[in-house]
Amino acid sequence: MNNSSLLSIQHLTKSYVGIETLHDINLELPANKIIGLLGPNGAGKTTLIKILANLLSQYDGKILIDGHKLGIESKKIISYLPDTSYLNEKWEARKILDFFEDFFEDFQYSKSLMLLEQFHIPLDKSFKSLSKGTKEKLQLITTLCRNAKLYLFDEPIAGVDPLARQEIFDLILQNRNPQSSVIISTHLVSDVEKYVDMCIFIKEGSIIKFGDTSEVRKNYSNLEEAFKGSFR
Repeated sequence: MNNSSLLSIQHLTKSYVGIETLHDINLELPANKIIGLLGPNGAGKTTLIKILANLLSQYDGKILIDGHKLGIESKKIISYLPDTSYLNEKWEARKILDFFEDFFEDFQYSKSLMLLEQFHIPLDKSFKSLSKGTKEKLQLITTLCRNAKLYLFDEPIAGVDPLARQEIFDLILQNRNPQSSVIISTHLVSDVEKYVDMCIFIKEGSIIKFGDTSEVRKNYSNLEEAFKGSFR
């Protein structure tokens, strides 16, 4: 692994029932970067994120995160937010925070309380009773209050309005561990352009473009035009 790399992926291939969903993925991602994993629905984004989160273990290839193979040690330094709600609907926010504090050594409880107060999220109401936007913020807060080296966000802005998208990005950028890297998976390319340092374009399980955002959009008016041009 390159000494400056936080994440090294070599020849990663994943198949479901004989159908290849990821094909020979090779990436070296540095620390302290915001990275957009960009592609249409079905491109393989969620599969890649789940493998990095160690939720899918059957694959070919080699992955190292901060020098660790995927497993107990990598889980200690990765904070993952899936694309679906995963918290117990009956739990109050206070119980959710207590659970995270018990489960993760790096969970910052006082920071989570501060952020819940900042976003007016009550401690004593069940998760089920909260609005969709409040649920999303609570899940984001629990993810960001881990002092992780790598944050994985799978479609965090899908289904929310433009103002809420900006709030989500601001929350991520202002509250992540400043020495960490963040991978944000989304198909909403124009919304992430001003936030991401690097971009990965993925199509049908293959990486078709990867690099600094300024380089990827070179010769195009914006990142979305570069994205469309790459997928023609």
